[in-house]
Amino acid sequence: MGFGKTTSIGKIANKLRKEGKKVVIAAADTFRAAAVEQLEIWAERSGAKLVKREEGADPASVIYDAIKITKETGADVLICDTAGRLHNKQYLMDELGKIEKVIEKEMKDCSKEVLLVIDGTTGQNAISQVKAFKETTNITGLVLTKLDGTAKGGVVIGIVAENKIPVKFIGVGEKIDDMEVFNKKEFVNAII
Repeated sequence: MGFGKTTSIGKIANKLRKEGKKVVIAAADTFRAAAVEQLEIWAERSGAKLVKREEGADPASVIYDAIKITKETGADVLICDTAGRLHNKQYLMDELGKIEKVIEKEMKDCSKEVLLVIDGTTGQNAISQVKAFKETTNITGLVLTKLDGTAKGGVVIGIVAENKIPVKFIGVGEKIDDMEVFNKKEFVNAII
């Protein structure tokens, strides 16, 4: 079972589309089997345009193509799906750095968010994930997933306190509309 990264991308794209934004999604998680196909389903559900290549393609080239299409179509938002689950695989972390360079070069005047998706059921492993990603990229926010049912996501309190990275969104269910903007008071009350 995954962390909810691809699902979160689809849900965020849906939220943005409902706000009237034109969204492009770059399927740059080209190393994980079936990642592109899974993202294709979520892009279709959300009404976003998907930019993809075959499995194993260079992720940075997918991002480059998506930036070009974003500019050509006048899209408001580009969401880039990258290989993020294997923070202990150096070659994937190197690809993330390469992707960031392409984005900085091609979209230097755009506002950017780097969101790290954390499974709300994950314990202390989430802390090492954040540390590894912070060494490669400038994380600007967290997406906390799987907060439906009994999962509380308490580990995020330590992550936010230690790293000064805000939680931006929370996934609260399986449906496409089950993505909410994070509300810290509601979150703390739910934990208590």
